[in-house]
Amino acid sequence: MNPTSNNRISIIGVPLDLGADRRGVDMGPSAIRYAKVGEKLQALGYEIDDKGDIAANRPDSCYVDGTSLKYLDEIERVNTELCHMVAEEMEKARFPLILGGDHSIAIGTISGVLQHKKKLGVLWFDAHGDINTAATSPSGNIHGMPVAVCLGRGHERLIGVGGRAAKLDPEKFVMIGIRDLDPGEKMLLKELGVVVYTMHEIDILGMAKVMEEAIKIVANGTDGVHVSFDMDVIDPLHAPGVGTPVLGGLTYRESHLGMELISAANIVTSAEFVEVNTVLDNRNQTAKVAVDLMGSLLGERVL
Repeated sequence: MNPTSNNRISIIGVPLDLGADRRGVDMGPSAIRYAKVGEKLQALGYEIDDKGDIAANRPDSCYVDGTSLKYLDEIERVNTELCHMVAEEMEKARFPLILGGDHSIAIGTISGVLQHKKKLGVLWFDAHGDINTAATSPSGNIHGMPVAVCLGRGHERLIGVGGRAAKLDPEKFVMIGIRDLDPGEKMLLKELGVVVYTMHEIDILGMAKVMEEAIKIVANGTDGVHVSFDMDVIDPLHAPGVGTPVLGGLTYRESHLGMELISAANIVTSAEFVEVNTVLDNRNQTAKVAVDLMGSLLGERVL
């Protein structure tokens, strides 16, 4: 994407940490703003409307409704509000840029985008599969479940965010950078036929080839592409401020190349960057990397 295709961006912060059940990621939106995301995008020619943050409360009890899922009520409420906000901004022909928060917010983001893009492709950058359900999750943390929910699997209240009819096609969903999967996730990914580029494929094929293939898949027959970028897809050497770091991730340059190639394809219609944990970061390094990647996704180039 670049300012000539749509120069109006709406920033929405979602300081939710309940999906991860670990403090620090709730300060992610503030850290990203402090790293001057607004100034960078304005310098690229965008008109920025920062909508502020969706308030997230921390309940006294983490279990409700007789389920093993943690903080279900509040996560459902926040994602429902996010869904409505994203849909409203897209109704105004604005590009929604969501700042997380943990990755459970993808439920609301994608549900909102689906109100306008019925045939949506998704590029999911992550160290983890995030395709657990209550039956397979070892922790009950909902930030490990948004992919399953968006593909129509999981708790009915989460699937119901945005309406049951608004779900993704697994054949238009591509994961990139995966290197840590639970046994149940492996089974469901194979069952649904989701294309997964693990770090093994990236090492063998190279990032350029992986992105070429991934972009072809998500752009074919779709009316828009959403980029969901979990900062833990990057190696902890470059992005230490994440809650669940896994060694052997994307390099700084591989991450930028991925964003640059998506931008050049001019297919992206919405994006979110999540899991910046300021408590675990080093001088806001991870938030700064996130802002740099947003710049590359939205058209910034060296020359």
